[in-house]
Amino acid sequence: MSISNTVRSYMEGQSVPYEVIAHKHTQSSIESAGAAHVKSHSLAKAVIVKEGEEFMMVVVPSDYHVHMGKLHQLLERDVGLATESELAQLFPDCDLGAIPPLGTAFKLITLVDRALLNRPEIYFESGDHEHLIKVTGEEFAHLLGDAETADISRYH
Repeated sequence: MSISNTVRSYMEGQSVPYEVIAHKHTQSSIESAGAAHVKSHSLAKAVIVKEGEEFMMVVVPSDYHVHMGKLHQLLERDVGLATESELAQLFPDCDLGAIPPLGTAFKLITLVDRALLNRPEIYFESGDHEHLIKVTGEEFAHLLGDAETADISRYH
């Protein structure tokens, strides 16, 4: 697959240059970072949460977890993780577990963790388990659009 059509169209529409990095098949963003010889704190991963029928993307470094307590406090409500079948519906052109952290491209409200800010380069899943996309930190911030920045993660 390489890059999801949604991501390719979005990035081209934003005129953001990017590099595609191939790596061996992996099952997680942490594994992808290792396979591509990328620092895990520079690889952004997407976590999808929901409340009822409303979904939101939370973007954190691949070696961090979303701190659900901080997220609940920030949102002033409880949210849960989306199910695999919900993810398949939300991201039909992406492999399960390889969701690109570009909520705007998928028309999702997005929160991004401060731990990803001010990095010279950011890598992220392309939509499959064998390719990463590399952009500058500045370009990644541009791709995130109006994503809200927050402290919502904790290191593994």
